[in-house]
Amino acid sequence: MSKKVISTDKVPVAIGPYSQAILSGNTLYCSGQIAINPETGDLNTETITEETHQVMKNISEVLKAADMDFSNVVKCSIFLSDMNQYSEINQVYASYFSENPPAREAVQVSVLPKNVNVEISVIAVK
Repeated sequence: MSKKVISTDKVPVAIGPYSQAILSGNTLYCSGQIAINPETGDLNTETITEETHQVMKNISEVLKAADMDFSNVVKCSIFLSDMNQYSEINQVYASYFSENPPAREAVQVSVLPKNVNVEISVIAVK
């Protein structure tokens, strides 16, 4: 089994002992992204809409580093701190998957890294 670390400086560095993504064969496993603006290093959590867009932008950059885009995504996991924000998160999320959306789950959790409101991870296939 081949295993290649995918890393880009266009998203925040990992805040723990993990890779931004791992490419194994044709499958890319992306670690969860939170709303850290890579240009400033600050969290972009002013509104849940802005926060979710920042998360999706970060995911996009990881996908690009592996020569992929959102059309390659087959599975997403959404972790949110408040299920009452689900519809706003879902509206932003849907704008990135206009055709053939991937499989997905959305789970409310008690706390996320840096106390953000949403974290999303993806699996993509070439």
